Amino acid sequence: MIPDPNQPWGVEIDYAGRGTVAEGGHTVALRLYDNTLGGPLQLDPMTGEYPAVYVTAQVVEDGESGTQLRGHGLAMVQPANGRPVVPDPAAVVRAVTAALADFETRRAASAALCAAWAPAPAPEPEPAPEPEPAP
Repeated sequence: MIPDPNQPWGVEIDYAGRGTVAEGGHTVALRLYDNTLGGPLQLDPMTGEYPAVYVTAQVVEDGESGTQLRGHGLAMVQPANGRPVVPDPAAVVRAVTAALADFETRRAASAALCAAWAPAPAPEPEPAPEPEPAP
């Protein structure tokens, strides 16, 4: 993934911290959030730091019979020196890369499971018995 230099996080993010990226033939959903309750950013009284920002990425592909295969990725951006987190496009790249890798791992595991549970070929039908001779 190549981050967009015109966007602070390298990708367009809406007011709720959501965005999407097309990567590797998949649409990856992004979400950026912190652990506050939505109020103004304040220093944590225990650590003296602002909250960390979490960057999550999720790949979801629909399969047959309503099945879905997913891949998840997470990257954290930690605050430093008593200052709030600054946008980090590399965190988005790490989360997307992790989600795609997780998706591929799950896809391979699913393929292996499906191969192990493949139905056995139908047995050959028994030949019909010959009728008894008439007396």
